[in-house]
Amino acid sequence: MEVDIPEVLAEVRAAFAAYEAALVGNDVAVLQDLFRKDARTLRYGPNENLLGWERIAAFRAARSPVGLERTLENTVITTYGRDFATANTEFLRGGRCGRQSQTWVRFPEGWRIVAAHVSLMPPPDAAP
Repeated sequence: MEVDIPEVLAEVRAAFAAYEAALVGNDVAVLQDLFRKDARTLRYGPNENLLGWERIAAFRAARSPVGLERTLENTVITTYGRDFATANTEFLRGGRCGRQSQTWVRFPEGWRIVAAHVSLMPPPDAAP
């Protein structure tokens, strides 16, 4: 299996960039479209476990559009073959550090997230 085929990697990077722009811009329609519309799609967040596209879509629709800006660091996108990829990144938002992982799969309708995980970490200057 080939890893990081250049044109496939470019496609996933573009999909990831579209997701990030939709996230910080609170473009709910794009966010909902980029998650696979399936009962097995999941998103584990800092305060919620969402199983199924409908629950993810409801979460996105209800989320406040305030304070969504963030800075990404150490983003690693890796493709495996032509139809599977992972995207992992660290982010800074409002003094908080976080991590995000996504599993992307190519379907006839395009690249879609089938699993995502977001977690927050204590601030770097917090005592253990």
